[in-house]
Amino acid sequence: MTSVTEATPGSNAQRERRRRILDATIALADSGGFDAVQMRAVADNADVALGTLYRYFPSKIHLLVTALGRQFERAEEQSRNRQVPGDTAHERVMYILGHTTTALQQQPELTEALTRAFMFADASVADEIHFVGMKLTAMITRAIDGTDENREPTDEDTAIVRVISDVWFTALMGWVTGRTQAEDVTKSVDVAVRLLLR
Repeated sequence: MTSVTEATPGSNAQRERRRRILDATIALADSGGFDAVQMRAVADNADVALGTLYRYFPSKIHLLVTALGRQFERAEEQSRNRQVPGDTAHERVMYILGHTTTALQQQPELTEALTRAFMFADASVADEIHFVGMKLTAMITRAIDGTDENREPTDEDTAIVRVISDVWFTALMGWVTGRTQAEDVTKSVDVAVRLLLR
């Protein structure tokens, strides 16, 4: 799977165009949420033709889930080769998810847009969803292990992270839609992590 920050295949110009598109998407989402991300507005803000935008991203959902993947890619890079604080797997995983949740809650409009897109995504967005899952799995697996080593996650690791991420995204969706409070996200995830890692 290629980095979501690179075009495939890609010249420098294509990578730069893709970067501008994702930057414009994040800026629009950050200022107005899911509804603010319109393909025409993204194309205008990224200084690309609308047809070019659709060649890179066939829909708004593809665009936003790819933007989410880039956000997690950057978070995973920052956490790489660092030991996660905590004496137990539960404490370390909650440190990672708590830190990430706090960062997401500081940008509620952006989080609303990215979370909605992730939850709305269908099978046509499978590659982008897979990329998000890979980055989460890498971060959480290192936290479970309590090491700065990078290893290939096992099937069990992947299954555990899938359940944790399902609970997390559902809890985030509750928060962005106003059904729950910010602290409820961490509480819900804490229950899932505690049960899965005890």
